[in-house]
Amino acid sequence: MKKFAKILLACLVLLLALIAMLLGYSEWIVSDARHYTYDQVDKVPYNRVAVVLGTSKYLSGGGPNHYFKYRIKAAAELYNNAKVDFIIVSGDNATVQYNEPRQMRRALIKAGIPPSAIYMDFAGFRTLDSVVRAKEVFGQERFTVVSQGFHNERAIFIARHFGIDAVGFNAEDPSAYQGIRTRVREVFARLMGLLDLYVLDKGPKFLGAPVPIGLPVPCQSLSTIGSLQPCLKQPKPAVDEAKPAAVSAAVATESATPSSSAVTEQVTLALSAAATTEPVTPAKSAAETAAEMPSAALPTLPVAPSAASVSTATP
Repeated sequence: MKKFAKILLACLVLLLALIAMLLGYSEWIVSDARHYTYDQVDKVPYNRVAVVLGTSKYLSGGGPNHYFKYRIKAAAELYNNAKVDFIIVSGDNATVQYNEPRQMRRALIKAGIPPSAIYMDFAGFRTLDSVVRAKEVFGQERFTVVSQGFHNERAIFIARHFGIDAVGFNAEDPSAYQGIRTRVREVFARLMGLLDLYVLDKGPKFLGAPVPIGLPVPCQSLSTIGSLQPCLKQPKPAVDEAKPAAVSAAVATESATPSSSAVTEQVTLALSAAATTEPVTPAKSAAETAAEMPSAALPTLPVAPSAASVSTATP
């Protein structure tokens, strides 16, 4: 029994030693990506697009999440210093109630970033998803990652594994007390990152149709997986100032000149009125007129004598 316990203890020690070695190796190889990160905005090289890695706006206890706050601040700083032209906010939207990209978009707009410069990626469930989707869905071969320094190192390590020329702009770190849990989690996340890339050969959970940056995209919802861009109000068409005056003049002319239908209506009304006041009597012939006249009124005409009467009267 004691021998079995010793063997079990030895195996446990060897397992812990192996885990420690793997953790140390992952920490060393991922940390090498810090050479591609920057702390000062004026030293960050220009890239057309920045990818902000998602996190919740609030902590589980309800307090503000300073990781979120400082990432938004860093992204706005890049844009305002002309280091990027567009920003992709990539995060988790596994449920309707939890929507990291929309929270980040609202915060960036509040910070003064125009909505047209912000693209949302709702399928950034993990760092690997956010990085690879920026290339495969949004078509970016190079970009600037925005997160805290330790997170940027892992994101850039993943990006360069997939042939992406990425650099990182390090957002401010929260206090050591607030970030201790995240730092411990990062140690194991780096080990899992190595396993994903070199053992499990994992890729993004979702891809989807390409979304070109800088071009108009179809109007889509602000939530749910697969919806990558919000609906934007269409601008009203410009009105030519000369047109209203021309239209008004045409209307005035038309109102002053009666139309053919109006003239026809007026003639019809006039004829109807005449028929009502004085009916029209049809013309009579001469015979009908003479027959209707009294006999006394007829003139007496002299009758010429016949030939017989003339011969008898002659001596």
